[in-house]
Parts: sequence; structure tokens; C-alpha cells
Amino acid sequence: MDPDLQLLLNGVVSGLLLGGLYAFAASGLAMSFGMLDIVNIAHPALMIAGAFSVVVVGTALGLDPLLVAVLQAPLFYVLGIGIYSVYHHFFERRGEEALQGLAFFFGIMFIIEVGLVMAFGPEQRFLDPPYAFVTLRLGEIDVPLRMLVPMLLAAAVLGLLLLWLRSSFTGLAIGAVAQDAEALRLMAIDPVRIKRLAFGLSVALAALAGGALVVVQPVEPTSGQIFIGRVFAICIMGGMASLPGCIAAALLFGVVENVTATFAGPSWSPAVAFGWLLLMLAVRPQGLFGKAA
Repeated sequence: MDPDLQLLLNGVVSGLLLGGLYAFAASGLAMSFGMLDIVNIAHPALMIAGAFSVVVVGTALGLDPLLVAVLQAPLFYVLGIGIYSVYHHFFERRGEEALQGLAFFFGIMFIIEVGLVMAFGPEQRFLDPPYAFVTLRLGEIDVPLRMLVPMLLAAAVLGLLLLWLRSSFTGLAIGAVAQDAEALRLMAIDPVRIKRLAFGLSVALAALAGGALVVVQPVEPTSGQIFIGRVFAICIMGGMASLPGCIAAALLFGVVENVTATFAGPSWSPAVAFGWLLLMLAVRPQGLFGKAA
């Protein structure tokens, strides 16, 4: 096989695996930002908090980091309910969810980062499960299990989430709450309760993504800052309230970023990926799966 073609194929496959991680990271934000109109700027910081929690528990008990992430997801769901309850009480019900609410989530992000630095220091933390050093070779394509296994977890979780959102009464209510809360009230559904539940799910998804991240790469308290631009860009590119669009955009973003890093160098990959985002939005401003106005 031609060496350049082999590099391209490996770059595309690695980009899809990286895009799966981006989809995991952005899916929770797609729920809070796209479906609930809550600009949770602290979402990546919550993901890193989940990653550090996985490192602590996984190291202490000797458990697989992805298993720990799944087991701790309900605790982060409860944390998300608590965060939304405070946000609703002090900002949303007063109609101050724009600037003041954004400052609230900035404060949460700052508290998480400072708390992690004080608890763990600025050093990187990581976990290496047994499969982290195994690479499958499919012809001329290398597939590292360090990236494939988290991608499979992401596919399973997001597949179940999509099925639930489309087939359950509560899932359909989550999709409708930001569009017409009054219509839900006429159906005897409390929009606040629906938003509380959905925001809890978004934080649980952040924690699961953190568990996947710590398998793929080391994390440090400020690692969330690297993902802020990416996850918001992916949500916008996918069409805001569209979870399938978010997943498709994440996979495309990962491929563009990784192929660029393969052929032009890592320093070019963010610039090309975000430049491609701007070009795509210029052609289709509603995003991949968004509806035209």
C-alpha cells in the first residue's frame, strides 16, 4: 500500500476514535446548551472532575476506569440536579439566566479547577488499564484499544440515550421543554422537573466522558479549558438541539483534526478544524442536523 494512503487511512480511523471521545464530551452539553438553553460553561470542568474521581477510586480499588465511570455516574447525576436547583432558584425563575447565569457557571468552573489543584496539585494523572498497551492490526490499519474501548462505551451510552430520548415520554418532554414550556404545563408536566432531570443527565454524561478521557490521555486540573472551544463548536456545528448532529459533527471534527495533525503537524490541527467549522457554518448556519429558519 502507498505510504501516504496508509497514513491517511490510519489518520481517518484515529480521527473517528478521537471523534467518539469528542461526541461523549459534547453530548451532555448538547442536552444542557441545545435542549435546555442553559449555557453550562463548566461542563468540561465537570468532565475533568469526573476523570479525577475515576483516578482516585480506580487507583484505590484497582478497578477498570470505565467501570468506575459507570458506577459513579449516578452520583454526578445527583450533583447535576443540585447545580440546576441552585441555578433555577437564584437565576432562571427570576429571568436572569443570561449574564448572571453564565457568571454562575464560570464560578463553578473556577471552583472545580482550584479545588482540583489544591487537592491533587498541578501534575498530570492517568490510569493504564491492561488493554491500554494493546493495538489491533487490521491489514494496514492500527487500532489502539486505548482509544477503541472508550469509543465503544461512548457508542453504547449515546445509542441508549438516543433511543430513550426518542421513544420515552420523558425523553420527548426533554426535547420539547426549551421549545415550548407552556405547552408542557398545559399537559400537566412540570418543566422545571424535566429540566432538572435533563441537567442531571448532562452532568452524568460529563462524568462518563471524563472516565473515557483518563484512559485515552493524562489529565490535569485545567485540562477542561482545552475542551471548552471544541465541545461548544461541535454542539453548534451539529445543530444545537440535535444529539445525532452533535455525534456526526464530533466525528467529522475528530477526523479533520487528526488528518491535519498527521500531514501538517499538531500545531495546525486546531486552526484547520475550527476554520473548517467556520466555513461549514457559513454554508449551513443552522448546523448539520439543524432546521433552516
